Amino acid sequence: MFKEKFDLSGKTALVTGSTRGIGKAIGDAFEEYGAKVIRHNTKVCDLSDPAAIEVFFDALERGGSLPDILVANASIQAKVPWTQFPMDEARKELQVNFLATLRMFQRCYPKMKRQGWGRLIVLGSVNERRPHPDMCVYAATKSAQENLVRGIARQVAAEGITVNNLSPGVFYTDRNKECLADPVYGPKVTAAIPMHRYAMPEDAAGAALLLASDAGSYITGATIMVDGGLCLPG
Repeated sequence: MFKEKFDLSGKTALVTGSTRGIGKAIGDAFEEYGAKVIRHNTKVCDLSDPAAIEVFFDALERGGSLPDILVANASIQAKVPWTQFPMDEARKELQVNFLATLRMFQRCYPKMKRQGWGRLIVLGSVNERRPHPDMCVYAATKSAQENLVRGIARQVAAEGITVNNLSPGVFYTDRNKECLADPVYGPKVTAAIPMHRYAMPEDAAGAALLLASDAGSYITGATIMVDGGLCLPG
């Protein structure tokens, strides 16, 4: 009975940024549990280009492949002090990390409403609660995304649609592997994590599967931290 609640057979899932890292692990988990997964990277659709998003979703709609499950995982970040942060880069981060999510939600919502079932999931960041000093803009875009989740979740809950925020902590991915391999910085980072280790991409997949499946059907408007306890007080 309970195993069946995780079954995604017959569902189509779009996971952005799903050819590597956390996005790939989530896509792999969804496929293992029966979903048809649409793999995305910048070659498929450049989320920094609003027009490209429309072209991409128009093609999905024409092909009958609008997703039942959307995981907005793709993001960009620049490590620059806020006093020196270029406005062009700030606008690009806002577009990719927040505005693209909003537009994808808008494109997916009508189908989800018609069928009375849908899952909208964003990948947030530990930076929502513990902003890196040189990633204030990135943290701000992720906080905006989390607020969007809470705002929409209340409005669509009665329609069988859940909206949630999955926030990873320190993960060993292409983005972080160089700094985590540093013999000084790496141990300093892991020492600050109560579990005293960083995560691997697969560590986010279980939580994503819960939120995407009927097993998590009573969870909405929530932020689930996958951070090894990093954001715990004390």
